[in-house]
Amino acid sequence: MRWLTLRLTNAGDSELKSLDVRLNSLDTYSINVQGLSKFWGLLPPDEETEFPFQVQATQSGRLYASIDAWKDGERFHWESPGVLISVGEARAELVSMYAVADKHPGEGVTIRCEAIVRGLCDYEGLELSFLAEAPGGELTELYTVEATGCGGEQQVYGTQMETDEEGLFTIHAYLYDGVRRIGHQVTYVYVLSVEAAALPPGD
Repeated sequence: MRWLTLRLTNAGDSELKSLDVRLNSLDTYSINVQGLSKFWGLLPPDEETEFPFQVQATQSGRLYASIDAWKDGERFHWESPGVLISVGEARAELVSMYAVADKHPGEGVTIRCEAIVRGLCDYEGLELSFLAEAPGGELTELYTVEATGCGGEQQVYGTQMETDEEGLFTIHAYLYDGVRRIGHQVTYVYVLSVEAAALPPGD
């Protein structure tokens, strides 16, 4: 267990009242926040306060803060970008991933996905794997590649799959250093029926 301090500043022009402050994990496999949210009664403009959170981490992962409060008599919600919390000496990080679906009437749909790996130092021999979960729950391993690069540089890796299934696909990317998982990203793609996509308006 480790303690992290969340420093919160009201950068707006209005008071924030009845703040419910949370620290959330984007990858609970790697890093998990213990305990409940924190409450703060009033945060005036330009003022700052701090909240301690206890976390359990087995490897590097991303956290983000979320706030629910009242502002000018209305409900207010805010979320921060994800912040990487480093555990150990990871050689690279899995920065992001996206996926798109290209429809081909009469031929099915191609789902293309790309992941970005950024080196924290010069590295080689890392393993990047893509996995797709179909709407019916079937898992398909799409592609596994050896990731190699230099510190501070980003490398883009991509793969694709063909499908004629309609619904929500969940695409995962995993980055491993040996048996140790050092990165995970997930994205979603909704595939419409190819036949419906091919119909002209009004038919």
